[in-house]
This record gives sequence, structure tokens and C-alpha cells, in this order.
Amino acid sequence: MKNTANTNPKAIEEQMEEKVRASELSYHGLFEAAKDGILILEVKTGRITDVNPFLFSLLGFTRSEMIGKTVGELSPFKDLESNKIMLDRLQKEGYVRYEDLPLETQNGRHIAVEFVCNVYQAGESEVIQCNIRDITERKAAEKERSKLAAIIEYSEDAIVGKTASGIIIGWNHGAERLYGYSAEEIIGRSVSVLFPPEKYQEYLGIMKEVLGGKPVPAFDTVRRRKDGVLINVTVGITQIEAIDSEIIGATKNSHDITRIKKLEAQFIEAQKLEVIGHLASGIAHDFNNILAVITGYSDLLTEKLGAKSPLRQYSEEIKLASERAAGLTRQLLVFSRKQTVHPVVLDLNAAIEEMDKMLRQLIGENIEMTMVPGKDIWLVKADPGYVGQLLMNLVVNARDAMPNGGKLTIETNNVVIDESRAGKHPGAGIGKQVVLTLKDTGTGMTDEVKAHMFEAFFTTKPPGKGTGLGLATCRTIIEQCNGHIEVFSEIGKGTTFKIYFPSVDQLLPILVSPIEPGPLPRGTETVLVVEDDQSVRHLARDILEMQGYEVLSASNGQDGLQAAYAHKGQPISLVITDVVMPVLGGKPMAEWLKTTYPSIKILFTSGYTDDALASQGVLEHEVEFLGKPYAPVALVRRVRELLDQKASIRSPLQTDAEERLDALHS
Repeated sequence: MKNTANTNPKAIEEQMEEKVRASELSYHGLFEAAKDGILILEVKTGRITDVNPFLFSLLGFTRSEMIGKTVGELSPFKDLESNKIMLDRLQKEGYVRYEDLPLETQNGRHIAVEFVCNVYQAGESEVIQCNIRDITERKAAEKERSKLAAIIEYSEDAIVGKTASGIIIGWNHGAERLYGYSAEEIIGRSVSVLFPPEKYQEYLGIMKEVLGGKPVPAFDTVRRRKDGVLINVTVGITQIEAIDSEIIGATKNSHDITRIKKLEAQFIEAQKLEVIGHLASGIAHDFNNILAVITGYSDLLTEKLGAKSPLRQYSEEIKLASERAAGLTRQLLVFSRKQTVHPVVLDLNAAIEEMDKMLRQLIGENIEMTMVPGKDIWLVKADPGYVGQLLMNLVVNARDAMPNGGKLTIETNNVVIDESRAGKHPGAGIGKQVVLTLKDTGTGMTDEVKAHMFEAFFTTKPPGKGTGLGLATCRTIIEQCNGHIEVFSEIGKGTTFKIYFPSVDQLLPILVSPIEPGPLPRGTETVLVVEDDQSVRHLARDILEMQGYEVLSASNGQDGLQAAYAHKGQPISLVITDVVMPVLGGKPMAEWLKTTYPSIKILFTSGYTDDALASQGVLEHEVEFLGKPYAPVALVRRVRELLDQKASIRSPLQTDAEERLDALHS
């Protein structure tokens, strides 16, 4: 085979020169069209021998303004380390690089560039080529990403990244604060550590929808902290997509709503309280009238039957049932804050001692009750009746927690809570406090029960054994005394209640004389009973007549005035009147009577709530009042007490009775 290759040396040289020219043209074309700036410098002098259009356009110079100058003579590079040092490094090392070089262009615009210089052979000589890439937009984007990353990292919300299989790959400071794990502890672990078991299955169902591309709205749920505490959170989940739109994981944004949930529960409790208040206020009057009749006649029946009658037990059971019903009504009114508090300065030791016998009757013989009164106990300001109710509720609870017997200790102590101790007794206030402690050896309470024990109508007792108002009422009473309650309980180890009462500085407490035992007092005076409820009116008349009084009666205030002005016998010494009645109420009737009979005594009675009575002006200072339902003994003693204060004097103003009645009708 014949060889056709050109072996002519001259031809070969021409071909090589053609290739070089083609290469130079190609390089020059790339040089001119490059989107990076290119500088060509002499190695020895560092002077610019060539510059491409992109660079002089970027820096705001013309080609002629740059050719022949050193880099340091151009204003954008005046602070560049190079000038002499850079040139020395290039001559020695053949390479210099600046990854982020800030420059100011000829027209004052600030830019960032990546600056790389290399020494290479160009024909028979060496040159320096500097490539300058504009990274201004990239740096701005990186800065924005850094800001976004900082926002995510330091967000108050927990932001967690996880793979499709549930492995945690991202964890911000908010997540660390919320869940208690550091990033080092949690990244690489399964997200299941953040869930109570029953909620993890719910999460798997939601993630199935997320990975399927279905948007999932934010939802409220429960998560578990590192310390095991369960918290309420609002969770939003967003898919993480790869470049090819494949969903490869998710980010979860969690916001702690534990406090919000608590406030919601308090709001619901407040609404419940308001409803109870309206209910209690609405039924209190009629219910108390009914109870007054049941209580009163059961007392009269018990008295008539005598101690040996076989029927006496039945009448006593009726009385007990009516008292329990009256107590429930009072609890409803206290809990709903429909009763006005009447605080006095009180010695807790004296109040507890006065109730000692009653409390021991409540607990039975199988429970050992010990009183440990503190020495020189400080005085507090509280309603004595409410303190008694508080004690009874807590003692009954302790009794029910010890069905097989046990020990109950009631103790009082002085304590001063300063700033250093305030953290141990949150809510108890700063300063001098009197602590009432009730400790039992009963069954104790679970954490779940403790979380709900002060809620209205919450009870662990079987149906018919508890109303669920006892502890709710206790808390209300304590709050009305500006006090605070703490509870410590453990299953099998009993329960301790600590009630903190702020102390008051006063020399002497207000004392209430106890009712002395003995026969009921009698009298012969004339008493006017004004009551719109017929059964209650008849009861009051029967009770007073049995004790020797002459009794007049009327069904409303207008009839009461007519009866008073028409009465010709013994002067009326006392008027017992209901407050709220049709036609004319008790208060205006009493005011009319007082103008005619200045010395007549007035005793108001009512089954309405205190706030309703306050609107009638009956709870004013020095106004005598007896709440319904009242026992016969309470009515008789109160009547005698008022009558003995000062003898009644008949007024000579009877002559204008007709004028007053005419004015009343008009």
C-alpha cells in the first residue's frame, strides 16, 4: 500500500502555523466573549497588557485607561494586598487567589469578586492571567440565606427537619428550648422520641399524607419533652422536595400552646362558673323557701315527738337531708361568687377549736384526728362561716380517702415568705402568712386527679357520694381571702393540703358569741310576719306562736302596712319581712313603718343571693338579716335578741295612717 502522508517539511510548518493562528483566534474569541473579567499582565513589571471587554465594563473603565498600568494604579484595586506583595508571590509561587474581594467601581458601585491569578508560558515569554468573577449577586443570595438560616435557627418555634423515614436531620434552638434535647443529642435519631406512644400512630398517618403530596393544615396535638413532661403544641408540616420534585422528607414547625390551653381551660371554667352562678341565683330563692319549710317543720315535729318516739328518727333524717340540700345550695353560691364575703379579723386556732367537736363527728371513730395549734399564731382576715365550710370540705375529703381508718392532722403555723422562699411557694404571696395544714394517711391522688381536682363537678367518688363542688368551693373561699392553696399527694402515701392566709396587724380579733345551750326563749310581744311564700309565712307564725308571741301576718309589703296601721292591740315590737315580694318589697315597707314607728325593730329574711340583696340595700351596715333556710331555734333566738335590745315605744303618729296608705296607692 502506498503512503500518501505529506512529508514536505515546509508544508508541515505551514500546517502548524495555521493551527496556531486558529488556536489564537479561538482563544481571542473566548477572551473577548468571556463573562468573567480577564487581565493579562507582564510577569516582571506587573503592567496590564490586555483586558477583556467584560472587565472594563464591570469596573467602569475604558480599555485605554487600563492598558499599561499596574493593578495597584487602578482605583478598585488600590487596597489590594498584591501591588508589590502579590506580584512577588506570583513570581515565586505562580498562583494567587482571593475568594471574596470587595471592590468599588469607577462609578462608586460596590461589588464582590473572586480574584485568581496564574503565571503561565505564552510562547517564549511568561505572562500573568488574572480571572475576575463577579460574585456580588451570589454573596447577596448567601447573605439572604444566612439571614433566613438565622431566623430559623433562633426562632422561638421548634423547627425540625426529618427524612421520609422519620430520622431527624435538622434541629434549631427553638426545638432545643421546647423539647430539651441539644442538636448533638437528637440529630440522627428517630422522631418517635418526641411522641407519647398513642400520638406516634397519629403522626405516621399524617406523614403518609405529607409524603403523598397532600397538604396538611396545622393541628393541635401533644408532644413529649426529654424530661418526660407532656406539652401541648400546634404543629405545621411542610414537604421537602428534591430537584426532581420528589418528596424526600418534611420540616415540622411546632409552637408551644401549653399556656394557651391552660388559659382556654380557665376561660371554660369561668364560663362554667358564670352558668352555675346564674343557675344558683335563679333557684336559690325558691329552693331556700322550700328548705325553710322542710327544715322548720321537721324541727317542730322532732320536738313534738319527744326523745323516745319511734318516729323521731324519721323526722331527724328529714332534717339531715334538708341540711345537706341547704349546704349544697350554699356551695353553689360560694363557688359562683354570688355570696358576699363578710370577713372579720380571726384567730384560726380559735376557729378550729370551736369546730373540733363537729369535725370529729364527721370523721367517725376509725380515724384519729390530731389538732396541733401553732403558738402565738398571727391573726388573719376571713369570713368565719367560709373558714368553717373550708375545714368541713377538706375533712370530709380526708375521711373519704381513709375508708379503713387512718390519721388526720390539722396544724397551724406562722411563716414568713421572703424573696428567697417565694420560688418554693409560688402564689402564696410575700410577707407574713398563717399556714393551715391538713394531712391525711389516705389513698392519695394520681397526677391526673390532681390536675383536675379543683374543677367544678369533678369527682372520683361513686354516684350519689359526691357533687364535685367541695374542692372547687375551697379554692374559691381561699381566693376570696387573698390566700393560696398547695397540694402534695402520692398514691398510697396520703395527701397534704397547705392553705396560706395573709396575716393582718390588729390587736384583737372580732369574736362571735356562741349560742348558749338551754330551752328556747319565750315572749309575749306582738310580731308582724310579712312573707309572700304561704308555707314559710305559716311556719314562722307557728314557731313564734308556740313560744308565746302574738303574730300578725301579711303576704306583701302593702298588706303589711295595712295590717300594721289597722292593728289596735298591743304595739307591734318587731317586723319579720321577706326582702323581695310582689306589689311592695320589704325594704320600702320597713322605711314607711319606721317613719310612723321609729322604735320598731325590723328583721329581714331572704333566700335570694347576697348580690341580689345588695341591690335592694339590705346588706347595709346595722341592717338585721336572717338568711333562709333558717331553723326554728335560730329564728326564736334572733327574735328574742332583737326585742331585748330596747323596749318598743308606740308612736303617736297613727293618725296619718290613711294619708300614707293613699300616697302609697298613688
